[in-house]
Amino acid sequence: MNMKSATETINTKQLRAGLGRIIERARKGASFLVLHRSRPAFQIIPPNVRNASLPPLNTDPIYRAEGLGRSKDGLRASDHDRVLYRR
Repeated sequence: MNMKSATETINTKQLRAGLGRIIERARKGASFLVLHRSRPAFQIIPPNVRNASLPPLNTDPIYRAEGLGRSKDGLRASDHDRVLYRR
């Protein structure tokens, strides 16, 4: 099985839109960090991957950042994700 070492970051909109594709990629070894409103919510990992093989979530600077409240720039969470993660 092809095991990816890096965790891909996606938001909940991407998860809903591509659930079937994400499931297939997870079966092949891909891992995902899912953001909800630009904050880490949960991880999707293949069933045969041990949690110890993933970097601890609390080492992610975005995870440790305080919530900023509502956006005053009129942008959506997906717009902020694009800026933060260059997508």
